[in-house]
Amino acid sequence: MSKQRKQPNNGPNIQKEKEIVNEMIGLYCRKKHHRDVLCKECQDLKDYAFLRLSLCRFGEEKSACSNCKVHCYKPTYRQKMKAVMRRTGPWMLLYHPIYSVKHMFNK
Repeated sequence: MSKQRKQPNNGPNIQKEKEIVNEMIGLYCRKKHHRDVLCKECQDLKDYAFLRLSLCRFGEEKSACSNCKVHCYKPTYRQKMKAVMRRTGPWMLLYHPIYSVKHMFNK
């Protein structure tokens, strides 16, 4: 009996989510760690978030992760992502208003 691996989901909605996550983590690293390039910790969080988005069980029909009944992040990464969103949420309206509006309607 062989294990069947789930194919990664890279549809347009998942790609948009990845763009938003990328911008949020980039902004967080610039504001908190004062770096123009992602530090190792932020790069690790971004890689993990991209992996989780690619393997999301809801695929293209996914809503915002905050509204999801299934928490697929490990607790440490979940806390890190919450900190990123808490710190960058207000800044996203200023730096990336289009992404902010899209994210609000995704809920």
